[in-house]
Amino acid sequence: MDFLTLFLIYLCSVLALTALLCLCSGRKESFLTRSVNRASQVIKIIWVSQLLSRACLGLSPLLPRSGLFVVLHVALQAAVFGEYTWEVFVYCWELQFHLLLLLLPYLLLAGNLGCFLLCSRANPGTVTKSNAASLVKVYAYDGLLFQRGLVCPTCTVEKPARSKHCSVCRTCVHRFDHHCVWVNNCIGARNAGVFLLYLLSLTATAGAVAAVTAAFLMHVLLLSNALHGTYLDAQGREQPLEIPVLVQ
Repeated sequence: MDFLTLFLIYLCSVLALTALLCLCSGRKESFLTRSVNRASQVIKIIWVSQLLSRACLGLSPLLPRSGLFVVLHVALQAAVFGEYTWEVFVYCWELQFHLLLLLLPYLLLAGNLGCFLLCSRANPGTVTKSNAASLVKVYAYDGLLFQRGLVCPTCTVEKPARSKHCSVCRTCVHRFDHHCVWVNNCIGARNAGVFLLYLLSLTATAGAVAAVTAAFLMHVLLLSNALHGTYLDAQGREQPLEIPVLVQ
């Protein structure tokens, strides 16, 4: 069982409770009575959802480190770029779009995959017995959140300031930020910069695909002279076609 399984259980439970709410609502009662009953049932659903959420969080330390989200990440990118190549790239090439513009998403994808591999394979800053003494001197202890002399009961090493034990990786990480399931690795002092580049390159890749696709659709729209067409509205009156109507 992994995080995705728990999330699906949580989602199915919420959907099932919502369905019960719709099926069990009284049809012969007054509007006020039905409103009060539905409000109370919604409160119960929220309460049960909170219990399920806390249960999932409580079970999360017991979950093994899994590469399921990495596979899902790669599958999503393959699906997006397969659709881009099949539906956009080929037709844009026939419409004589600039080659560099068409290849830009692929170049950004290559950079994103490089950052992804570096981020997932890099040491995030694991605290070990050999480097704990040097890492203790990097950040000062504030005496509130981070106190000197605390030893991790699992790793049996002194915890440097701003470090935290990851229950998924089962190691202490220096300047721990979070455990990212999409790269299947912790984000810490030694890979935070690469992780930021990964996010930026992913955003740039999505933006490039969206920009090329929008340019392609606009080009097709102009070639088809669709903006010069008309349509009949709900009152039967003839109206000129506009972009919001075409998008719908």
